[in-house]
Parts: sequence; C-alpha cells; structure tokens
Amino acid sequence: MAGVTTIGDRAERVPKQDRSRATRQRLLEAAVACLAEHGWAGSTVTVVAERAGVSRGAAQHHFPTREDLFTAAVEYVAEERSTALRALFPQGAAEDRRAVISALVDLYTGPLFRAALHLWVAASNEEQLRPQVTELEARVGRETHRIAVDLLGADESRPGVRETVQGLLDMARGLGLANLLTDDAARRDRVVTQWAVLLNEALA
Repeated sequence: MAGVTTIGDRAERVPKQDRSRATRQRLLEAAVACLAEHGWAGSTVTVVAERAGVSRGAAQHHFPTREDLFTAAVEYVAEERSTALRALFPQGAAEDRRAVISALVDLYTGPLFRAALHLWVAASNEEQLRPQVTELEARVGRETHRIAVDLLGADESRPGVRETVQGLLDMARGLGLANLLTDDAARRDRVVTQWAVLLNEALA
C-alpha cells in the first residue's frame, strides 16, 4: 500500500544508514591521515577516497567539495579528542593539575594538530577555504578552553584567571609546533612540570 512502511523496509534502511555512517567516518579518518602525512597539496579527494577504500563518487556524495571534506575531518577528530580528554577525567576537575596540563599538551602533539596546521597554511592561501577554517578553529578553541577551565577547576570570575588558562593553551600549541621538527618530549616534560607549579599558584 502506498505510503506504508513495512518492517522489511525499515530493516533494509537501517543497515544502509549504518553503511553510510561507516563510509563517512572512514573518509574523515583517511582525510586527517592524508593531511598529516602529505599536506594540503598532496591530499586530493581521489587520494582520500582510495585510502578509505571507497569510490570518488561516494566521497563526493558525503562531501561535495574538497574544502568540505577536510574541514569536516579536522572537526571530527577534534571532537573525538575532546571526548577522549574528558573521559580521562570523568569526575570533572582533577586534583592533579599536572596531569590535566600534560593531557592538554598532548592534544597539540598528535596527527590532529599536524593535520590542522596543514589546513591553516592552506587557508592562508586559499580564499575559499579560509572562512570555513576560521570558523572551525574558533569553535575548537572555545571548546578546548571550556574543557581546560572545567578540568583545572579554574574560577574565571577572578581577574587574570581566563588569561592564565588561555596562556596555557597558547603554550601547549607552541610546544606542538616545536614537536613537528624534532622529538621535544624531554623539554616538554620540564615545561609541563613548571606550568603545573605556576597554575597551582595562580588558581589557588
């Protein structure tokens, strides 16, 4: 009968929806990996589709433009990392601020940051890409700041506290940049320890 959806129709549709979600996720993960490894110039939709094991047509069905694909990819992984960061401290504010600082710094030393950096460089030269990346970075920055405030137990109603937290995130980004060329783990560990001392004093 026209207009009636049967149980069989629903059973057929759900696996199709699941396959679509799985395809989209593979494309996002492949895009981040390609961007981190090959940079913007070497990361085409065709290259990403091949890495994800899907056709170019399937990739363009989910993401009509290259810009859509890569901004969505970096946003997806940023959200995943934010979720993972919160999961490390399920009770919220942590007593050990050094552990929080170390976890925040780790956000800027993995493939996500490397991929995001390639996207920033591309956006500085690609007029079509710049508005999307600017909006994405603003949203990611706000979310990361909120997480940092929560986990550090920071009271931003106090003068200077907001700037202190932002300074921590700026420092973490700088450590991530330093780590792009060489393994900076030893120096990074000393800096994290010192920042924990400073934050404990500033947020006490």
